[in-house]
Amino acid sequence: MPQTHPAIDQPTPTSQCASVAVPPVELSLEERLAFINARMTLRLDEAAVEYEVNTAHIDTEPMDLADVVTVPIDTGPALLSELYPTPVAALLQRAHHRLLTGGWCKDVLADEDGARCMLGAIRAEAGGDRSLEADATTVLLDAIRRKFGDDVESVPSFNDAHGTGRIPIRMVNQAAHLADARGL
Repeated sequence: MPQTHPAIDQPTPTSQCASVAVPPVELSLEERLAFINARMTLRLDEAAVEYEVNTAHIDTEPMDLADVVTVPIDTGPALLSELYPTPVAALLQRAHHRLLTGGWCKDVLADEDGARCMLGAIRAEAGGDRSLEADATTVLLDAIRRKFGDDVESVPSFNDAHGTGRIPIRMVNQAAHLADARGL
């Protein structure tokens, strides 16, 4: 007589158990998003490992920080070959050029390296003509307020509110275009 092993022998399903089908459960949006998030995370992890494996043989050299850090470009005198014909526009154009070539700074008119803020560049290019400097500053403030709203109090406050000179330098250039359009 064959020996039976109760722990190993599987009971035969009855007809009642075999006919019961479990209906699919409708998942909520949050549950579906959680599953998709888990699936995408898994796929991204697999892609990261695959990338590491595929690029492990590529020799790389450490990057020199001097290659990454940018300084004002030396554009030479060719950039100012044609000045605007009006005095305020020409002053703003020269101030823009000074900021591009000499550098931009904040919190002071000029720093120890010779970089200047917006007002410092205008003042340096005005050559002591306070009336011309005032007119250029007025046009510059108007150009700033057109772009950024009437909440801007002054040119120095706008200049000092930025961490880089990209926007202030661009605004000096736009002010030069505005002064030329106004015939100033």
